[in-house]
Amino acid sequence: MTLGFEQAGFDVLAAVEIDPIHCAVHKYNFPYSTVFCRDITTVSADRIRQNSNIGNCPIDVVFGGPPCQGFSLIGKRLLEDPRNQLVFHFVRLVAELQPKFFVLENVKGMTAGKHQQFIQELIDKFAYYGYQLQLPYQVLNAADYGVPQKRERLFLMGSKMGLPLPNYPDPVLNQTLKLSNLSKTPTVWEALQDLPEVENYPELMHQDWVEAKFKLASFYGEIMQRKRVLDDDYSYPRIYQGNLLTSSLRTQHTAASIQRFETTLPGKTEPVSRFHKLDPNGLCNTLRAGTPSSRGAHTSARPIHPFTPRCITVREAARLHSYPDWFRFHVTKWHGFRQVGNSVPPFLAKAVAAEMMKLLEVNLKKPQHKIKLGDEKLLSFNMSQAVKYYNVDPQSLQFRSRNREQSKYFQSSGKEINS
Repeated sequence: MTLGFEQAGFDVLAAVEIDPIHCAVHKYNFPYSTVFCRDITTVSADRIRQNSNIGNCPIDVVFGGPPCQGFSLIGKRLLEDPRNQLVFHFVRLVAELQPKFFVLENVKGMTAGKHQQFIQELIDKFAYYGYQLQLPYQVLNAADYGVPQKRERLFLMGSKMGLPLPNYPDPVLNQTLKLSNLSKTPTVWEALQDLPEVENYPELMHQDWVEAKFKLASFYGEIMQRKRVLDDDYSYPRIYQGNLLTSSLRTQHTAASIQRFETTLPGKTEPVSRFHKLDPNGLCNTLRAGTPSSRGAHTSARPIHPFTPRCITVREAARLHSYPDWFRFHVTKWHGFRQVGNSVPPFLAKAVAAEMMKLLEVNLKKPQHKIKLGDEKLLSFNMSQAVKYYNVDPQSLQFRSRNREQSKYFQSSGKEINS
């Protein structure tokens, strides 16, 4: 969401995230933004203002996506799930920070069954603090905003009483992306066709980057490479090496898996792994994050590449999510896929953010200076290093135990042991 709002012309000066590994990756990509690596229940508006570049300045928008697994249609959907209560801390921060507008993103499951009662509680709480919502609320599909992925998410948008309400973005591709030579959402293959084949690079078995030769790109691919900049993209250009293929650590599949992937038809599910094989002429299914460490640390099923019998890489998932190639993720596949799967596609976030920018009536100009990305060590922290970097109390986090990788995290007497 930070990138999408930046593309719409906003300076995102502060972010709150509890996981120190994800905080480090955010800091790498947005070095101008202050990251508060804390539990949102312990964060106050005064702390945010005093410890960031916001200071006493008025705030245009507060946006966020509080943890949503308690509402997911896949899960048990328990109203008493403690993660659901974090949404009210988002409301609290809106009330304390007093922005002109707010945007709350969550899963579609929040609109189903008894959860509609929960939304009404949110609406009432916002009203109590002097905020109105644009009703009826809407579920937006990323595919309607130029993202080559079917991904539906609920957006609640509102404004301070007395200010005009932002509209939901019109799901018209030409208006959103100004892709004059495209009449439809980019396909899977239009998103991936220029990326080098990772199987040709043995280095990617032990590192997530390599200097590589990119192939002929589609219009969408040129945008991802930043060879083409959209008229409505006001993000800061990043300084990065254009021939570098990043976030592309390979997966070593068994011969039996490769054979099954090979024989699975495009658009179908491989029966043993239950992995979906991407249709090159269609859209990607919803990319999911998997479960966090506190819920078993299970990796979500990754799609099968449309032509090569393997799972897609983090970079390929990022392309299907509308992330530009300069954007980097954690070097491990588990963290990288979680960071993609948990995020709002930038193009979708940009479309939402643009509606508030219209009401602010700002004369936007393309940024002229380029931003240097952060220190690459931020992308490879293990949990011990990330906890130390952000001075986080390890007792406040539940660590992940991995049996098949070199780094394993355990808790012993309140301290984390790295073995």
